[in-house]
Amino acid sequence: MTSEELINKTKTFVKESLSDAEGGHDWFHVLRVYKNALLIAKKEPVDILIVSLGALLHDIADSKFYNGDETVGPNIAREFLFKQNVDSVVIEHVVKIIENISFKGGNEAQKFKSVELDVIQDADRLDAIGAIGIARCFNYGGFKNRQLYNPDIKPNLSMSKEEYKSSTAPTINHFYEKLLLLKDRMNTGTGKLLAAKRHVFMEEYLKQFYEEWNGNV
Repeated sequence: MTSEELINKTKTFVKESLSDAEGGHDWFHVLRVYKNALLIAKKEPVDILIVSLGALLHDIADSKFYNGDETVGPNIAREFLFKQNVDSVVIEHVVKIIENISFKGGNEAQKFKSVELDVIQDADRLDAIGAIGIARCFNYGGFKNRQLYNPDIKPNLSMSKEEYKSSTAPTINHFYEKLLLLKDRMNTGTGKLLAAKRHVFMEEYLKQFYEEWNGNV
């Protein structure tokens, strides 16, 4: 099987697997991350097959939809790639990317590093900020029936991994607990450049949000 055939098979598998996924973590999210990863990879010394497979499979089973179980996604990815007779070294690299890509809260240390992970992580983080990031944030908040905003509930910037995963705070809090932090956590030059523009958009959005909330506009 050629690399192109493998990538196309992976696209089909992921699209079918995520057919009923929540709107912010569906096939279109994966496709955007895949495209962003390929864009960022142009200026990085990466194995493009690992970048492609890692980007396509990074959210095959997001733990937040599996009662916090972080083993489901890596196991599904490993089984799929094994059935395609992918080299074991490639499989394990892709699995490590899936295991380490997520934000997981402010103080969680990343246990694996590679240039390919850096690229995919930047691509995934780009989709969490800017106009699409805002849309995804409120979509997930609605999915979890969270308040839009509550001035009495302040953002928690020192959450543990467990607190982050179990948080039920209003959606606006998530901007401060994750989205606005991502600009300074990008790994690549291209990622940092793209994130800066999206970060400014979020700041402008929040300014408008508070003005409307307080009846000033």
